[in-house]
Amino acid sequence: MKDYQTITFDINDGIALLRLNRPERMNALSTQMRAEITDAATAAAGSARVLVITGEGDAFCSGQDLSDSGDVSAIDMERVLRDEYEPMLHAIGNCKIPTISAVNGPAAGAGANLALAADVVIATKSAYFLQAFARIGLMPDAGGTYWLPRQMGAAKAMGAAMFAEPISAQQASDWGMIWEWAPDDEFADQWRKRAEHLANGPTKAYGNMKQALRKSWDNGLSAQLDYEAKLQGRCGMTRDFQEGVVAFLEKRKPGFEGR
Repeated sequence: MKDYQTITFDINDGIALLRLNRPERMNALSTQMRAEITDAATAAAGSARVLVITGEGDAFCSGQDLSDSGDVSAIDMERVLRDEYEPMLHAIGNCKIPTISAVNGPAAGAGANLALAADVVIATKSAYFLQAFARIGLMPDAGGTYWLPRQMGAAKAMGAAMFAEPISAQQASDWGMIWEWAPDDEFADQWRKRAEHLANGPTKAYGNMKQALRKSWDNGLSAQLDYEAKLQGRCGMTRDFQEGVVAFLEKRKPGFEGR
């Protein structure tokens, strides 16, 4: 594994664990951290069966590190988003393996939207999500304008963006923004259980279902049915499908290999 400076990254039993590691800055996103997240997420796609992103310390991620570039007024926001955020978000959003954000504490600004880029978001009860951008005269970025209306609906997304109020883990779950929350003392066990389930599942099928579900936003019914059939045909040629059928007929738990 590479010697990263702002994150820790390791792979065990098919689970790639990427931990944001700037607790003294509430894991704020610097230029170096964005590059390291991109690199690690890309590496995970070829070496693991599930990627988990979480934070070190009491926060998940407080968003953009506004002190990273010295003079904040001199930051070229468009360049930073295009050159640094977009590769990171694509590396996570287009990852061929399942991705989990294990939100261990506050997730604010770009940190909240980094969390939402994962396939599954699990939060500890004391965590919250904050679209803080309006507080400093900005609009949501880092994928926020994409993920929020899809996961919360237009009305909730607009309110979250404009009022910039914290959304508790309970609210986020009730609104469909995240998959689930867990009590603080059960959180680590819960996300690990979910990660282990995915790491032992049909990896190729997971990759295809991610593509199909996201493509559905752009397709009409006929186009989606055609795309669905195409991807299901790929699933049907995997060893995991063969194993799943045999296990079903033999009334046993399948031993998927991710192939």
